[in-house]
Amino acid sequence: MRSERAVPRLVVRPLERFLRLEAGSASLLMAAALAALVWANVAGRAYEDFWATGVTATVGPLQFEEDLQHLVNDLLMAIFFYVVALEVKRELLFGSLRDRASAAVPVAAALGTMVGGGVVYLLVNFDGGELRGWAVPIATDIAFALGALGLVGRRAPSELRAFLLTLAVVDDLGTIAVIGLFYTDSISLWWLLGAAGCTLAVIVLRRVGVRYIVPYVGLAGLLWLAVYESGVHATIAGVVLGFLTPAIAMQPRRATGNALASVLDKLKSDPHSEASEETAWEVARVSREAVSPLTRMETQLHPWSAFLILPVFALANAGVPVSLERIGDALTSQVGLGIALGLVVGAPLAGIGLAWAAVRLTPARLPDGLDWGAIAGVAPLKGIGFTVAIFISVLAFDDEATREQAKLAILLASFIAALIGVAALGLRHRLVRASDRTQ
Repeated sequence: MRSERAVPRLVVRPLERFLRLEAGSASLLMAAALAALVWANVAGRAYEDFWATGVTATVGPLQFEEDLQHLVNDLLMAIFFYVVALEVKRELLFGSLRDRASAAVPVAAALGTMVGGGVVYLLVNFDGGELRGWAVPIATDIAFALGALGLVGRRAPSELRAFLLTLAVVDDLGTIAVIGLFYTDSISLWWLLGAAGCTLAVIVLRRVGVRYIVPYVGLAGLLWLAVYESGVHATIAGVVLGFLTPAIAMQPRRATGNALASVLDKLKSDPHSEASEETAWEVARVSREAVSPLTRMETQLHPWSAFLILPVFALANAGVPVSLERIGDALTSQVGLGIALGLVVGAPLAGIGLAWAAVRLTPARLPDGLDWGAIAGVAPLKGIGFTVAIFISVLAFDDEATREQAKLAILLASFIAALIGVAALGLRHRLVRASDRTQ
């Protein structure tokens, strides 16, 4: 017997969906990081051997050969940065970065945290340190930051979530630019021209109205390979494709509505005929074309990015030997100390300072529902670098011992930053309640 119940409709705004997925993946990320730490400390040789397993693929005269860890860092993270680019583009066109007045404060805070983290690292490493690691403390892990904010619950203003996301979007955009400009190997001009050709082909397909995904997937694979072989970090291919993904639906909404009304009338008139299934398929096809490729790709890929790619990345990169001696070495070395101070001290203080200056010196205003106590409470969460910071540390340091020191410093600093942020927001909540009682 067929059920005639109406299908419940769930309407979720893109921002809310993004926040929910990122916050939900935080626990899985933490589990993957802990698993990597246990694996590396209980069976360190097995951990190293597994991620050093070679993978070879041959396509005609081309041969691709990498180990599992680099495959994760170069290929899977390209998909992650594709999703990030989609989110950045959506926020620039339709979201929190479109309104300059309301976006100015989180944008200033983001720029301040990036500058503060990088400058503190450079100051610590200026005399004989590894200057190439200056970008490690500029990165934010939005999943862990939102997870930490979720621990505060209703004690934090609900508007802080959108503020933190805006800050993270700007941070992601800056991080993408830094990776592309400063962490590129020797350039192969021919491969770079090949990447430009693939990009041009994607643009041409868009202009002539090709809607099938197969040619785009093929060009995406060729673009990734060309960028990889060019010497530019392969994740930039994902960023390029993200910004090329159309943000406008293929069919006008009004025309789509009229077409759907006509098709639905047929379905209503005879819902049990053999043609009804074909009619329902036509409804699905027309509805699909009313959704922009940007929204469709973000909706489909973001869960894979949040719940698979990032945990796998953490499992492949967070496994470092841990002991009191190693922790001491990490926090006393110039690299480790620079990263820790950059994330915990430099980033939040500079972020608050630049946000305050933006409000005092420009037409910028605090977003509705927020005060400086809330901004000061959420700023330390910017110091949760974790996955992206580890990613940059892998690019920045060639020496394995230095990488391990950097990763340990990132893990410890991220944990400390989360504690400070949660404690600060809890303190603000108590002070606000005490003030309300006295009034």
